[in-house]
Amino acid sequence: MTTTEARWEQRIGALWDTFDDHEPDDFLREVRALAAERPPDDAVALYELASAHDALGHEEEAAPLYRRALAAGLPERRRRRAVIQLGSTLRNLGRAEESIAVLSAERDAASDELDDAVTAFLALSLVDAGREREAAALTLTALSPHLPAYGRSLTHYARALTGDDTGP
Repeated sequence: MTTTEARWEQRIGALWDTFDDHEPDDFLREVRALAAERPPDDAVALYELASAHDALGHEEEAAPLYRRALAAGLPERRRRRAVIQLGSTLRNLGRAEESIAVLSAERDAASDELDDAVTAFLALSLVDAGREREAAALTLTALSPHLPAYGRSLTHYARALTGDDTGP
């Protein structure tokens, strides 16, 4: 990363740190100004602009920007966040099945500290699609490793919710 890129990253990070201190239009204007400092199809700038629209409740504007950012080749950490945020945005737009497809593919494709976030947003989309038992099973399975006790039992019960009761 160049010094210029590092300074830009610091500036966008500082802006996000003060999100609640801005009026929505002012925040979006500042993100747009920062994004304009980068090339027109810059993946990171597109992602930050999508995130700003999303955070302000402008999901219709955010979804295509997330797709463009992903197509432009985001670095892995931002790529995964963009997929999670796109999945959430699609759900908020009433496109639960599309959200499920995006998040399911991500759940199968990668593994890092964001795994539980992928699962949580997938569970929300499953609920919206009328698949509550599957959503509960996913949530319980994601929760079980974090419990000081009963993880094995909880995993077994989660499998039973979806009919995959193959034993503990």
